[in-house]
Order: sequence, then C-alpha cells, then structure tokens
Amino acid sequence: MSLPLTEARTRSAQVTDVSYDIDLDLRDHAGETFGSTTTLTFTTAAPSTFVELTDARDLVVSVDGRAVEAAYDGRRITLEGLPVGTPVSVRVEARLPYVSDGDGMHRMTDPVDGETYVSAYLSLDIAQRVLACFDQPDIKATMAVAVSADPRWQVIGNGRVTSNEDGRWVFATTPRLCPSLFVVCAGPWHSVTWEHAGLPFGWHARASLAAELDRDADELRRTTDACFDHYATLFDEPYPFDSYDQLFGPGHNWGAMETPGCVTYRDELLPRGRVTDDQRSRRATVIAHEMAHMWFGNLVTMRWWEDTWLNESFADYMGYRVAAEGAGFGGTLVVHEATRKPAAYVADERRSTHPVAPAPEDVPDVDSAFTNFDSISYAKGNSCLRQLVTWLGDDDFLTGVNAHLTRHRFGNATLDDLVAALDAASPRDVRGWAEVWLRRTGFDTIAVRRGDDQVPVLVREGVRPHRFSVSALDADGALVATRVVDLADEEVALTGWAGLAVVPNSQGETFARLRLDATSADVVARCLGTVEDELTRTVLWAHAFDEVRTGALPVSGFLDLVERHLPGEPRPALVSAVLDRALGPVLTRSTPAAEAPAVVDRVAAACRSALAATADDQVVIALTRGLAATSRDASALLGWLAAGRTDAGVDLDPGLRWSTVARLAGLGALDEAGIEAERQRDQTFAGELGAARALAARPSAEAKAAAWATMSAPDVSNRVFEAAAQGLWDPERVGLCTAYVDAYLADSPAICERRGQGFSLVVGRNAFPAVQLSPAQRQRLADTLASGSVPTVLSRLWNDQLDDLG
Repeated sequence: MSLPLTEARTRSAQVTDVSYDIDLDLRDHAGETFGSTTTLTFTTAAPSTFVELTDARDLVVSVDGRAVEAAYDGRRITLEGLPVGTPVSVRVEARLPYVSDGDGMHRMTDPVDGETYVSAYLSLDIAQRVLACFDQPDIKATMAVAVSADPRWQVIGNGRVTSNEDGRWVFATTPRLCPSLFVVCAGPWHSVTWEHAGLPFGWHARASLAAELDRDADELRRTTDACFDHYATLFDEPYPFDSYDQLFGPGHNWGAMETPGCVTYRDELLPRGRVTDDQRSRRATVIAHEMAHMWFGNLVTMRWWEDTWLNESFADYMGYRVAAEGAGFGGTLVVHEATRKPAAYVADERRSTHPVAPAPEDVPDVDSAFTNFDSISYAKGNSCLRQLVTWLGDDDFLTGVNAHLTRHRFGNATLDDLVAALDAASPRDVRGWAEVWLRRTGFDTIAVRRGDDQVPVLVREGVRPHRFSVSALDADGALVATRVVDLADEEVALTGWAGLAVVPNSQGETFARLRLDATSADVVARCLGTVEDELTRTVLWAHAFDEVRTGALPVSGFLDLVERHLPGEPRPALVSAVLDRALGPVLTRSTPAAEAPAVVDRVAAACRSALAATADDQVVIALTRGLAATSRDASALLGWLAAGRTDAGVDLDPGLRWSTVARLAGLGALDEAGIEAERQRDQTFAGELGAARALAARPSAEAKAAAWATMSAPDVSNRVFEAAAQGLWDPERVGLCTAYVDAYLADSPAICERRGQGFSLVVGRNAFPAVQLSPAQRQRLADTLASGSVPTVLSRLWNDQLDDLG
C-alpha cells in the first residue's frame, strides 16, 4: 500500500527539523544486496511515528543509541515511545536488494566489458528502497552521505565530494531536500568535467560509451553552460546547489530525473553512431527541462502530489523555451506541437483525465499520484503556461514566478501560493484564469465560420479566455497576414480576410481543438505541404492527427495527406512525427486488422516518394527510418545490411541497423542464426535489446512463445521486457499474437503487483498490445478492470488504453 494523503498530512504536522546521515555499502556489487545505514535526527510532536524502508533484510533499529524491537511489515518501521518535543536520533541498519527494473538501486552489468554499474534511481516513494526515510515531499531534510564502493569506481551524488580514500566517498551535506531527490551513481564511469560560473560541472557515461561521450562532449558542455547562463537571466534566485553533474545511466524508467548535483538521463540519449539534428534538439530540450527543476521542484517543492504540475508543467515549458532562447536550438516547439500536445488532447478526453492542478483529495495516495505523471501534467500544463505567458505578458509572468521562488526557497508550496504571486504581479485576474484553465478538465474548440459575405468569424465553444495568432492563407496556401486576437464570449470577425483560408492558433499559443470551415479545410487539404511557416504547418498536421483519431477524417483521407504532403517536407522532426502517427495509433488503433498491410504499404510508398524528392540529409535519415519499418523488399533490406548503407547512401548506424534487422525478422527473411550473427557483431547492451526485439518479431508461433517466455521471466529487466514486447506485437499478423494478448491480460496484474510502479509503466504503456484487439479481448480487458483486482498504476494505464481502443 502506498502512502495515503491523510497519513502524510498527519506525519508532516508532527515531524520537524529532519536530517539524514546516510551510509551505503556497495562493495559487494556481485551479491544480491547492498548495505544501507541511515541515522535520522528529528523532533516529533507525538510519541509514535513511522519511517519507510522496503524489503529490508538483517534489520537493526536503535533509538538514541539503544537497540529497539520495532514493528516492521516489509515497508514501514513503526517507532513507539519517542521523546516529544526534543531531538531524537533513530539509526536503521539493513541490507536491501539490488533491482533490475529501475526502481531503487538499479544494477546492470555491461556485456561489452563486464563492468557493473549501480545507481539509485528514485522518484515519488522509491527512496525507501535505498534508505530509511520519511518518504514524502513535504518532509525535507539535509543529507550527509558516505558511500563505500569498489576502489576502481567513481561515485557521484547530490553534492561535491569532500573526501575519497580507498573507495570511501564522502559528500558535502546537502541543503534541505525531499527523499525522492536523493541520488548515488557508482561505477567505472567515463567523465568529462569542467568549471563554469564558479561551480564544478561534469558529464558521465558507462566506460563502453566513452567514444560517444567524447564525440558529443563539446556540444553537451555548450548546451549545459548556455542553459545555465540563460536561467540566470530569468530567475532572481541563483542556482541553489554546489555542483552540476549529469549522467547517462542504464535502465532508467524516466527520460531523466532532476536529482540535484547529479541529473540522471536514460543512456539512450547518448546514441551510438550518428546523432541527427532532431536528436540533438530533443536532447537539449531535456537538458533544459531538468535544469528548470533545480528551481521548480528542488529549490521549491510541492507540498503533495496534486501539484505535480508545479514541477513538470513548468519544467516542460521552460525546457522548450530555454533550449531555443538560451542554447540556440531553434524550432523546438515543432516537436511539442507535433508529438506531445496531440497526446495531451487524447489524454484530456479519456475517463482518467484530471485537472492540470487537481484538488489534494483527488490524489489520495502515492500510487494515484504516479498515474498523474502524464500528458496532462506535462504537455497540457506546458501548453497552459504558454497561454498564460501570452495572455499575461512575459514581464509580469517572470515577476510573479521570481517572487514565488524567493518566498518559498528550500520549502514547499502550492498552486495557491503561485497564483497569489502572479496575481500580485499583474493587473489581470490570474485567480479567475487559474480556475478555468488549471482546475477544470477538458479543452475548448475554436471554430471558423463564415456567412454570405465570406468573412471568417472565430467562435469559441467553451469557457476559457484565449489569446493567439491567427493566419490567413490564399488559395495556394501562401501566407497573406497574421494577427493576434483575444477570443472569449464574443465572436471575432476577421474583417478584411473575406474569402481567405484561416488557421486559428497558427503559432500554437493556446490549447484548443480547431474546427475549420470548408474553405479553409479545402486549402489545407491541397496545400498543407506548401505552407511556408513550419509552426503553422505543424499545427495543421496536429489538426489532421486529431481528426483521424476522432473519425472526422477517415484513415484513407489521412494517408492521402501523407502521400501528398510528406514529399518535400523540410523539417525532419515533422517527418518523424507524421510517420510515427501513421505507424502508431493510426495503424494499431484506427485501422481494422485486415487493412493493416495496406496501410503499411501506403506509408512505405510515401517514404519512397519523399526520398526521391529531397536532398536534405537529415530528412533522408528520417524517411529511411520510416522505410526500414515498412518495406517488404527483403532483398533490398538484406542488401543494406551487407553494404552497411542504404540505396540512398545513408550509413546504417546501430539504431537503424537494428530497426532493419527487426523488419527483416518480421518478414521472415532473417532467422535466429542471422539475428545471433548481428548480436555477435554488436556485442553491446543496445545490441542485446535489438536482438530481443528481432527474435520476438519473427512470424512464427515458436518465436512468439519464446518472446512471451522472455517477458514472463521473474527477474526480466525493464529494458528487455520492453524490447521483446516491441517485437512480439505485429499488427499485420494479429492471429500470431492472439494467445499472447490473452496471456498479457491475464498475467500483467500479478507482474505489476510484484515489480512496482516503474515496471507497471513499462507493462501498461510501452508493452500494451500494438494490435487490433478482438471484441472478446476488449471485453476481457474491461471486465478485468471492473473487478478491482488490477494495481493502481496498471489500472490507470489500461483504462487509458481501453478508451483509446474506442
């Protein structure tokens, strides 16, 4: 059972002045457990309380130096008879298990060189898998940390190292942090370090990724420094910690985690081989996002998880903004508008939707909170903040934000605290704005209508005030004019634009569905690819994504757009987004199983046509990836592998090579021996995952059975589980997958109950069957959910999937 809000409120009212002295022993990294000793010093207003520590072995508890027999249920240590009103010292010694699922002290052995890495990946209430603590966000504490590790290793944590002798690492005591922000990463890391603004900085990766880190080191340093300097111009509060390390770690469940002193990233963000401009831009956005958390989340922390948006919406908004303005990665909003914002619209129409800022009682426990780390809290919240800045003005926005950060530094805050600061900084009614934008679910529709005079009129269907750009296009899709409008209760007539096509929200400043009139829709259908402004083009593609999902545009009509307008599209990120949409939800959710092969063939044909129409190397790479996923020409794909490059001259980097291998395996053109030869050729962790996916993709009953056996192994890692699932599901051969859809529905609740939150995310979101479910399977999914036997995180994800199935 995860921590309920009621207990968290009671405990935070009683426990004050907390500090942790943490001592970890990672020397036996080949064993099953590590040593964890924590001394908690605190003052309590009640004689009893509890601390969390999950799955402890050899547990010893002492209070003020005296051993005690504390009750322990595998998660909570109950402390009785504590002195009231005076400091008390509780020492907890235990051995805790290493994990392979990214929730806790994650251990991974690199197949390249046999080196082992252990990293404490924490979030929400995962700190208790590494140390005894009050595992909630509003009990913040200083942390004094020491780690014993292999003397060959480097250990990186929340702050500067004050001493390191014979594998004994001691770190400077941190400012007040909540437990989920603790981090330790230990192993033979390859490092690039420097000083900037008077602080030590560093980037770190596994030794086997040394060449990749060295390749990107200059860019990673420039991006980090530029973002750091730009935040210094935005925020009055200086960076609040004493170092800034960043580490690419194996097995991460999140894209990254903002732990102060050492931000951790999925090491997939350090790809082998080629790094495209699109990948570089996305990575810069993540770097800027995590740095924003140093203020939103780390300096000022939410009181409880209903204000997740105070962390994630702000970091998401700032990530795109600062990567562009500070680090020079222009056009970052294309990715937001083409990928993340459409996902937020989908999320906001599911039964599980919630306000960006829900009420505390609507997040009754930590497992419920985990489910809200979703497209509402990230992408919709980002979009709402962008609208707030547009509506409020940047100066007033930053004035309010800075007052909020200063007032609550190293403390906890709520939505009301932030709104009060913004309201004081602006003549506008920020409280009223927050009520309709942040406290309510759903979104408005902006419709274009016109009468006999052909003057377009904007109409809002909803309750929110909007300020946004609207653009006029002529009959050939050329931009005629753009103006900024305010749209609320009163219609807005666009005088002077009679007969022109119009695109509301053409720069994406607000969060609303578009409904175009016939004149505008006709121009878009004919001229989408020739619209010059890339953000307007992106908004129109996102409109098409929304229409095909809701059924307003048939799948065939969407593919017509792809075939007509993908050739000549100059922005690689937009090419990738269109292909991901076509081969993702359009193929697996909107297309009957019998028609799936035809959809794949049309996408492949569109990729070939587009490849013939472009000479841009970045676009060619994006299109080649699409072709590698859809081509049925096995001889051509085998030729790619033999030559190490495609017919278009694109070198097969490891990622593209494994995608080609997976497609060949799915076509039945590469057997187990051929896949094993590729694995031996690669011999990296990424190669292991590529082979797992390819083996699962083979179109035989035996291959599918073996894939499910891999996924069902008790200690399968999160990455292997996900890779095998990617290969297992085949929308073109649903019959081969039927038995394993049934097995997935039957077995997943028990898997998630045993493996926890992070693994549940992999099971319910990344590994959900990417095939058409039969009516019986949909009913079984619904019945299983209705039974109440599905763990909270998986239940939320499955309900979302059920809604998406229609």
